[in-house]
Amino acid sequence: MRRLAGLLVVPLLLLSAACGSDDKGSDSASASASAPSKGGFPAITAGTKSGEKPTLAKGTGTPPKELKTKVISEGDGAKLKNGDVAQVNYLGQEWDSTEPFDNSFDRKQPFDLTLGAGMVIQGWEKGLVGQKVGSRVQLVIPPDLGYGAQGQDPIKPNATLVFVVDILKAKQTPASAKGTAVAQDDIDLPKVGTETDGKAPSLTIPSKVDPPKKLVSDYVLESKGDVVKDTDTVVVNYVAKLWKDGKEFDNTYSTGKTATFPLAQVTLKGLKDGLIGKKIGSRVLLVVPPDQGLGDKEQQSIPANSTLVFAVDILAKM
Repeated sequence: MRRLAGLLVVPLLLLSAACGSDDKGSDSASASASAPSKGGFPAITAGTKSGEKPTLAKGTGTPPKELKTKVISEGDGAKLKNGDVAQVNYLGQEWDSTEPFDNSFDRKQPFDLTLGAGMVIQGWEKGLVGQKVGSRVQLVIPPDLGYGAQGQDPIKPNATLVFVVDILKAKQTPASAKGTAVAQDDIDLPKVGTETDGKAPSLTIPSKVDPPKKLVSDYVLESKGDVVKDTDTVVVNYVAKLWKDGKEFDNTYSTGKTATFPLAQVTLKGLKDGLIGKKIGSRVLLVVPPDQGLGDKEQQSIPANSTLVFAVDILAKM
C-alpha cells in the first residue's frame, strides 16, 4: 500500500532539498565562518531573536557525539509532548558548513509535524519534546540521530546537523472524531462506522452500484467545532478505498501517524473541497469522482478513472 499524501499536497519535506535562497558569499556568511562554537553549539551570528531568520557559524573542533539542546529564548506556552502537532520555523546546517541546506523562513511556510509519529529525524523527536511553545531552540544532532551513514542529498553521509527551531504553535490531537451520529440513509452510498476508540472506522462500499458523478461530502459524526476554511491547515486521520473493488489504498490509522494538510496546497480537489466547510472534530464521508481526484492516469497503485472513497476524522487545525 502506497501513502497518498504525496499525491494530495505539495510536499513540505523537512530535509528534502537545499533552500537555494540563502545569500552565499555574503558578509554574514563570512562572519559565521569565523565565529566560535561555544559548548558544542555553533554561534548564531545574526537573526538572534525568535522569528528572525538566523545565521549560523561553522562548527569548530570535534562535533558532539550526543544530542545537544540549547534554549536560546524560552516561550511561555505549554511543553511539547508526544502526540502534539507542532508548527515550527527552522534553519538547518551541517556542522562543518557555512551554508544552510534548508530553511522555512525563506519559504514563509512553517513546517507542521506530529511528535512521536516518526515524521522527522530522531534528533528532532528527542530534542523538541519538553520544549515550550514560543521558544527558540538550537539542536546539535549527531549522525545516528540524523541521517546516519547514508546521508540524504544534499546532506552528506555521517553529517552532524545543527538546527535553530522556533516553536510557533502546538496542539494535542484527540484519538478520534466525536460528535452526534448523522443518519446514513442513502443505500447507494458507502457506510462508515461511528466507533470512537481511536481505531480505523469501518468503511463499506455498496456492491453493484455505480459511483456518484458528483462529489459527496457527508457528516458521519458532526461535532460543534470551528468550520474548516480554505486557508486552514488541518490534522486528520483517514481510511481510503477504491469504489470499484473496495481495495484499501491508504490508511493513516495503520501507521499510527496523522496527516497534516495545508488546504491551500492540497492538489486533490475533491479532498480539499470536501473538507472545507466541515467542522473540526467531525468524521466525514467523502466520495471523490475521477474528475476531482486523480483523473485518467494511473498513479501509484490507483487505476485510471478511479472513484476514491474516504472516511476522514478532522482532528484539529493549526
